[in-house]
Amino acid sequence: MNILFITMGTFYDLDLHGIYPDLMRCLRDHGHDVTILGAYPRALHKKEEIIEKQGVTFVHTVIGNVEKCSPIEKGMSMLFLENQFIKTARKYLNNKRFDLVLYATPPITFVGVIHYIKKRNNAHTYLMLKDIFPQNAVDIGLIGKGGMIYKYFRRKEKKLYAISDTIGCMSEANVDYVLRNNLQEVKDKVEVCPNAIEVCNIETTDGNKEKIRLKYGLPLETVVFVYGGNLGRPQGISFVIECLEQMVYLSDAFFLIIGNGTEYHKLETFMSKYRPRNVKLLPAIPRDEYNLLISACDIGLIFLDYRFTIPNFPSRLLAYMQVKLPIFAVTDKNTDIGKVIVDGGFGWWCESNNAGEFKRMVKVIVSVLSEPEMYGIAEEMKQREWEYLNKHFSVENVYEIIMRRVRTVGICCGNDIG
Repeated sequence: MNILFITMGTFYDLDLHGIYPDLMRCLRDHGHDVTILGAYPRALHKKEEIIEKQGVTFVHTVIGNVEKCSPIEKGMSMLFLENQFIKTARKYLNNKRFDLVLYATPPITFVGVIHYIKKRNNAHTYLMLKDIFPQNAVDIGLIGKGGMIYKYFRRKEKKLYAISDTIGCMSEANVDYVLRNNLQEVKDKVEVCPNAIEVCNIETTDGNKEKIRLKYGLPLETVVFVYGGNLGRPQGISFVIECLEQMVYLSDAFFLIIGNGTEYHKLETFMSKYRPRNVKLLPAIPRDEYNLLISACDIGLIFLDYRFTIPNFPSRLLAYMQVKLPIFAVTDKNTDIGKVIVDGGFGWWCESNNAGEFKRMVKVIVSVLSEPEMYGIAEEMKQREWEYLNKHFSVENVYEIIMRRVRTVGICCGNDIG
């Protein structure tokens, strides 16, 4: 089967690890012909190109800057996105017929290029819904619900849902939300298709854990909580700081924050003001180094702003699960990530609007991980987490979900004809 994956990301190496490289490798390894249509931001000073390597075809268009630029520049880049992708697709892919088109949000502005490929090839179009925009921007006050910007992007969102033959949502809560708010566009086409990775056991030994902690200046005996990822408005950084203020004088818990984003400076200000002995702030580091570092920690943290009405499901969960870190999710009440963690028996949850409750939960977690008589409970949590990751969030599981859908519409699935 000929498969086209369209992404706004700078996708150039299939040996990288992440939800999309892992899925593309899986598709390739199952015998499918995979083409990846990605983008180079103008700031990289690269030209559009087509490259055959690693058993797939990489095609890159050139788009305007969408990161580390002004909101106006980002907005203009997003407006021209469709035409730039269509132009590159016509130039390099005009003679190739695709059976399946995969794409993910963000962005929602791929309608034009999806329509072009679908109409030309009669391809099955599969949206992997990772971001519900523009409502997520409304929730955290980036745009107003009644304004022209909201109405423009809401029309784009509806068109994207309408042109998609299948919409794969990250969780049951996402399915319910999309059905509830877009019934006309999505009826009979929505299913759960979660974030997934190629599962590898990268749990570290006690000896390596000590070396890693010494390298990064982390305490050897204290329970280390780690947050890794974006540090922006969706994470509710002001509340994160409020929680850390509650922790300043807590001697048996240490907090490591790794990442970057628009709110990183707020954490720098907090660190300068309080100079806490039990908090360390690091900028983003390469993925392999990051995985090694978090493997030496004890608890993975997830933060989401309490104002969200959409059910986000952050993919950083998978990195924690891969190194067998029990998880403490601090989120709004609309996402079901906390329910998954608690019901799965590998973590804790509280709502992200009460720093006092956060402090209470931290003390509970520390008691589970630091008291000798609780050791067995912690080990059981890690084992349940590992089993849950393999059962629900492996890339092979997502591959089967997608293939089941395309089989129902009669598309040939390469080596998986059934």
